[in-house]
Amino acid sequence: MRNRRITIAGLAASALLLAACSGTGKEESGAPTETSDLTYAVITHSGPGDAFWDRVKSGAERAGDDYGVSVEYSADPDPSKQSELIDAAVADDVDGIVVSMANPDGLQDSIETAVEAGVPVVTINSGYDQWADFGAITHIGQSETIAGRAVGERLKEEGFSNILCVIQEAGNIGLEERCAAVAETAGGNVENLQVDGTDENAVTSTITSKLQSDDSIDAVLTLGGQYGINAVAAVDQAGSDAQVATFDLSEDVINEIKDGTILFAVDQQPYVQGYLGVSTLYLKSINGNDVGGGQAINSGPAFITSDNADAVLEFAKNGTR
Repeated sequence: MRNRRITIAGLAASALLLAACSGTGKEESGAPTETSDLTYAVITHSGPGDAFWDRVKSGAERAGDDYGVSVEYSADPDPSKQSELIDAAVADDVDGIVVSMANPDGLQDSIETAVEAGVPVVTINSGYDQWADFGAITHIGQSETIAGRAVGERLKEEGFSNILCVIQEAGNIGLEERCAAVAETAGGNVENLQVDGTDENAVTSTITSKLQSDDSIDAVLTLGGQYGINAVAAVDQAGSDAQVATFDLSEDVINEIKDGTILFAVDQQPYVQGYLGVSTLYLKSINGNDVGGGQAINSGPAFITSDNADAVLEFAKNGTR
């Protein structure tokens, strides 16, 4: 796997500094682009009601407000339909596209066509290993392998030996990579459990049934914050002693961490992914910048535990963490 990464520190500040040159984001000598005419499409693989993607959307829209540009958000979990959204954005002559690639192979043709048409593309969230091959400027997200290995090491340190890794989206290569990476370092048994992430009641009942059928499971790892809450309910319903850990945050997740019912959460900062995705395109439009220097920009991972939960709770309440 390529080692393509760069820190995010200062990127948003740099974009805002350029924008501050005048009210329109132009230097006094005159920039080639009127920022009020810029439109960026943000196209993700989100399903309905996914709080994680609400944060991505909020970050992208905040960037649009800050820079005075238009941001058009759309989403579809079906890669063929997501490809159609990309094609439509190119046909609409947008100034750039931010796209998540849960199924890179399914989106490759559309992304490469966009790049060939002269539309700058930034990938976010999923697609850490494929973005450069598809011609994107950069990728903003976390390495699922690095994050998964870190989680596996932490679960091993905590003494867990039989871990259930809950996958909420069938065919999402990033989620599968997380569980595989956890298994590399956990030192014990790691079993994947596929659930229907569009039905939270079904998620809870599926985890409950698994815990009832195997009382040796001592840890449940979910790959999205809301599913961590479902897992807490499942552990209670099953009468299990398993401990829950999760990827991603919400106000409820942080409160569960404070209460001790969730051990930790892994924060990949979805708001940052949306905000910096638009910021990167904005800098390309107004100043010809290719942010990242040929490397991905890591937005995570970071661990949220009882030690630092209070520090991020205020932002979680605002829906930005």
